[in-house]
Order: sequence, then structure tokens, then C-alpha cells
Amino acid sequence: MEVKSRHHLRSDEVREIEQRLADRLGVELDADSYELVELEDSEFELVLVDGEPAVLYFEDEPFLTVRGANEYEPQTRVVTVDAGAVSFVSDGADVMRPGIVEADDDIAAGDLVAIAEESHGKVLAVGRAQTDGDDMVGDEGKVVSSVHHVGDELYEFTV
Repeated sequence: MEVKSRHHLRSDEVREIEQRLADRLGVELDADSYELVELEDSEFELVLVDGEPAVLYFEDEPFLTVRGANEYEPQTRVVTVDAGAVSFVSDGADVMRPGIVEADDDIAAGDLVAIAEESHGKVLAVGRAQTDGDDMVGDEGKVVSSVHHVGDELYEFTV
């Protein structure tokens, strides 16, 4: 991933990111510096929080990266998968109902969500919900489309 441009965010932009992540995920970012990184040929923009790629913009919506979600644990918009789904989700597969053990009821179709594994709570991926949270646990069907996962280009990005 090539960097197209990089610049520090203004205080009003920082407040907006902090507020949106607090409202949507229950996350309190506490950092000294925020830099926006625009990437060549990527659907993402990154926000470096104290130099670490902790926030992504996907379709103009800020959300935590996988690394960011493991640093600043989301309290809401979390989908939890069982051990059988871990390798698939980690490889970028979409999330299917049979692999889900729990999903926040406040998730709405279209929301970005963090996908965590059941045993340690580590976030493996970020995805777009295809259905509401109270309809995610079940026997069949795709319910979350993968957007970003452990080991992808965005996860491996370094400054």
C-alpha cells in the first residue's frame, strides 16, 4: 500500500472522530497525535493515532482497524464467533450464522462491526452487517461481509 498523502488532523476533525467512535463503539481514544493517511488504490483512509494505524475510514465512516479494536476494545457493535469460524474469518471470509455465538442487539443492517473470537475476545476482522444483530445467530446464511481482517494489506501497513 502506497501512501498518497499524510497530514495532521485539525482539532475539530479529531473531536469528530473521537465522538463518533465513542457514540458507536463506546471507545475512548486518548492520544496526543492524529494523522490522516490517504492511500493509493485503496478503499480505505487511515488515521494514525499516536503513530499507530488505529482508525480507518471506509465509505466515509470512521471505525477501528483490527489493530485499533484490539488496542481500544469496542463495547458495542461486536459480533462474536466460535473457534470453528476463527480460521475462516482470519482469512477474510464473510461471517455465516452458524459460526456466530453472540451479536449485539443494537447492530443494524449496514453497520460496520468488529468480529471477535469467543475464547479471548480478540478482534479478527471488521465487517459490514447484512442483518440486524438480533437476527445474526442461527443456522444458515451470510450475515456479515468482511471488509478488513488480520493479515490483509491494511493490517500489515506500517508507516
